[in-house]
Amino acid sequence: MAPAKKGKKTPLNKTDLINEVAEVAGLPKKHAKVAVDAAFDVIKSAVTKGRDVRLAGFGSFVVKERKKRTGINPKTQEKITIPKKKVPGFRPASAFKNAMNKKR
Repeated sequence: MAPAKKGKKTPLNKTDLINEVAEVAGLPKKHAKVAVDAAFDVIKSAVTKGRDVRLAGFGSFVVKERKKRTGINPKTQEKITIPKKKVPGFRPASAFKNAMNKKR
């Protein structure tokens, strides 16, 4: 992975992730892309169906429910009711949180 410029944080996009997985796993990029896409598809499918996905040492992808609430339309200032809905969420594992706070 290309080093980030000093003082600037650059995000890791999907292509970068695929390249990193290929390098770490010793796979061709084509195979790494298939594996990464498959993993994302499985996670998305499970969470969409209401199932949590728990990955030890990494975290959990969970379904969160937002309650019905009242909002205000910014254009008209009219009060509106925002219906309840389900949204995806992520809870990092303790090991992940601890790794984030280690001194470099």
